[in-house]
Amino acid sequence: MATDRVEAAERLAARFGFENSSREGTGRLLAALAAASTGPVAESGTGCGYGTAWLRAGLRVGERLVTVERDEVRANAVRELFADDPAVVVLHDDWTALRPYAPFGLFFVDGGGKRDGPDAVADLVAPGGIVVMDDFTPSASQGRDERDDLRIAWFGDPRFVTAEVRTEADHAVLVCTRRSDLEVPPPPVEDRVEPGDPV
Repeated sequence: MATDRVEAAERLAARFGFENSSREGTGRLLAALAAASTGPVAESGTGCGYGTAWLRAGLRVGERLVTVERDEVRANAVRELFADDPAVVVLHDDWTALRPYAPFGLFFVDGGGKRDGPDAVADLVAPGGIVVMDDFTPSASQGRDERDDLRIAWFGDPRFVTAEVRTEADHAVLVCTRRSDLEVPPPPVEDRVEPGDPV
């Protein structure tokens, strides 16, 4: 299901010599999850837009995808890539600039916030929403008995139900669903950005 924009993002990464794009297996998983997400979709760490393109491929009609990148040159290049697509908002900022757009139905944490653990992003995810993180080495224990503080933190957080999904033999993704029976307070109304608002 690779799209023209996925291929364009690959060419952009090659042009910039950017080697940190997600893998295809992660991209396909992101598209599948975006297709099921009700609510805005977010990404921290745009890179050259590869994950962004896969998220957009699955994005539901009427939903918004917001992605943020700290590198100005890459952010501008990806913004140009999606210039004709009003569903995609590309920010040049710190990852916390996503907060006014929350709560999210799907949050691909691929840059800022990833190493900070569940507490950093939990209140940005709607009840039933999903956090995705890639670039994990597969384990045989689904988060148990691992000397990996980040993985242990997600598997041990009672606010989330977490699974490790192996997308390739040497690569795994964490999929963490925010429990819908635990209330997540939304951001203050005056700070939220609604679909259709100018950005």
